[in-house]
Amino acid sequence: MTFVQLEYIIAVDTWRHFATAAEHCFVSQPTLSMQIQKAEKELGVKIFDRSKQPVIPTEMGRELIEQARKIMAEKKRMDEMVNAKKGILSGELRMGIIPTLAPYLLPLFLQQFTKKYPLVKLIINEMMTDQIISRLRDGKIDMGILVTPLQENGIKEYPLFYEEMMAYVSKHHAAYKKTYVLPQDIHPDKLWLLEEGHCFRDQIMNLCELQKASKSANNFEYEAGSIETLRRMVELNDGITILPELATMDMGARQQNLIRHFKKPAPMREVSMVVHRDFVKKRLIDILQKEIISAIPEKIRKNKQQNVVPIGDR
Repeated sequence: MTFVQLEYIIAVDTWRHFATAAEHCFVSQPTLSMQIQKAEKELGVKIFDRSKQPVIPTEMGRELIEQARKIMAEKKRMDEMVNAKKGILSGELRMGIIPTLAPYLLPLFLQQFTKKYPLVKLIINEMMTDQIISRLRDGKIDMGILVTPLQENGIKEYPLFYEEMMAYVSKHHAAYKKTYVLPQDIHPDKLWLLEEGHCFRDQIMNLCELQKASKSANNFEYEAGSIETLRRMVELNDGITILPELATMDMGARQQNLIRHFKKPAPMREVSMVVHRDFVKKRLIDILQKEIISAIPEKIRKNKQQNVVPIGDR
């Protein structure tokens, strides 16, 4: 049996489709299928049930695939050891990042990283937290950047920084006249929220204890898809929203005037790099982690791990 056959077997298990697996392995479907059939013949067992769509592993196949993933992970570690000895940093790193971080965090480190490590290819996709966790488990991405703690079995969390959660208030809102705000100052009928599925929405709900508040009947309800939309809704209308600190770093004086801090200790959100427990490409991920931390504004780097707002029930 060859490493190539193991790679093809893992690809079919990952994508649950022979044609899609072949596309990701840059080979024709007949070539991939033939190599898997050869492996099955050598082992004397069927690895995949081809009668099902999507394709699923047989009971014995699941055990073999698990072992194949371990073998390929060790091979990749050996490759990393050799490259490290040669002083070479190269390879492909597939990353998922949540939408409330991507537009503010990526510009801080991306250009510098790609310039410093030209042989490393970063493949980045915005996705929700649940999707990142699922793709980590399936081996479709190598790492994720999101808000923690997750308390997910098999997922390792490496905190990068803590960013303060701040109120962003309209000039017509009562909180505008205050120096500091309290969670109880935020009435749910005046609060602009992200749409469901965003972990930052869950944090705001927990911070403001909105689960306990009953909203009165409104003739208008709106949930935003991005933090930038929330900012604009507050600026052009009445109301209040909550922003993470990174989203405020590029604000002008007029917008800064609408920010109100919570009374200390300020609520924080924990931003972490997450990987699956069986992750490979350790050296690449370690270097990326250092580059991200060094690119974070100094004020945020100094924030402490205190009063971290939970994401919610997972």
